[in-house]
Amino acid sequence: MEIHLDKRAVKQIRLSAADAVEEGDTEALREDVLEAFSEEQVEEIERRLDSGDFFEFLTDVLDEWGGDDVDELFELLETQLGDIGIDLKYEPREDDDDLDEAEDDDLGDDDDEEGDDDAELEPEDDEDD
Repeated sequence: MEIHLDKRAVKQIRLSAADAVEEGDTEALREDVLEAFSEEQVEEIERRLDSGDFFEFLTDVLDEWGGDDVDELFELLETQLGDIGIDLKYEPREDDDDLDEAEDDDLGDDDDEEGDDDAELEPEDDEDD
């Protein structure tokens, strides 16, 4: 069986995983991964799992995940689902890079504002000269 995650689902998982890394809490990430799959997909996965519990499966995957690299999380999901005969497909990372660049542009504006704050501190730097 093949399961395809759309761009929105992949983006949500990536954002949630980044939050989980920052906060050290995977509860919201587990919920977001669960929501990325349709009810039919979850039912099919549960039929193939020994435990019959997709939530428990996700808990095990997240426990195994190092919590550092978001791509590693997707690789783990692919591997673990592959072990039960499910081929996980999702949009390539480069689609997310376009979104990241747009976010970086927004961050660039914030950096400029922070730079203005730094300019007020420059007289201290002049004392070092």
